[in-house]
Amino acid sequence: MTQPFLNDSRLIVIIIKLDGVMKKIVFGILAGLLLVITGCNDDDGYSLDDMWIGFGVLKGETGSYNIIMDNKDKLVPVAANYPWQSSFENGDRVLVNYTVLDDDTVDNNPLYYVKVNDIDDILMKGILDITEENADSIGNDPIIVQDYWMTDSLLSFKLKYWGYSATHFLNLVKEPGELNEPVELELRHNANGDEESIPYTAFVSFSLNDLRIEGQNSVEFIFTSTDYDGNEFTEEEVFNYGDLDE
Repeated sequence: MTQPFLNDSRLIVIIIKLDGVMKKIVFGILAGLLLVITGCNDDDGYSLDDMWIGFGVLKGETGSYNIIMDNKDKLVPVAANYPWQSSFENGDRVLVNYTVLDDDTVDNNPLYYVKVNDIDDILMKGILDITEENADSIGNDPIIVQDYWMTDSLLSFKLKYWGYSATHFLNLVKEPGELNEPVELELRHNANGDEESIPYTAFVSFSLNDLRIEGQNSVEFIFTSTDYDGNEFTEEEVFNYGDLDE
């Protein structure tokens, strides 16, 4: 069983119900191995029985997408279990389940020709300025950060929350105005009054590009969240963007 995390039908993430029936049972099981299997190992050959799963971003246009993975591997889809490309756009954030068919090296970078077994669009948002007008809709409900990682200009989270049937909202927010380091960010959750009956896991990525300060190559920032026991999760990171295109 899956459930959309935000109010956008295109932005359905891999949200796994921890009990009951899963809609995508194979993909759900592999999602549990996400932190273990995120790339490819060069080998003398590849088996059609082997599968990898990881996050990436689509580059190109419909019919000729490449997938740039978070570990910098480049995937070139040459086969698929179903016609998926028409449902996506250049720049989409994805979680892909794939089988490696062959590999190559281009400009000292690994390239893999793959069969796409399954692919899902992952929620990707910008940073929101919190104001009096949107403070209520942003919410103050708890959220559990199970893991996070940074890739180029993206800050990604693996999250846990409790719910039942309502649509939940999630934002990474900051105070409006001039940026001062370290920039303070807060992960905010609005459960819309949903029952806390079932545990769900969700993935979401936020673009950090709004934190760029002119004349600098990097910026320090702090992000916080609050869990169901009232404990505050706090981390401090540096967004290095000197060599990034966007």
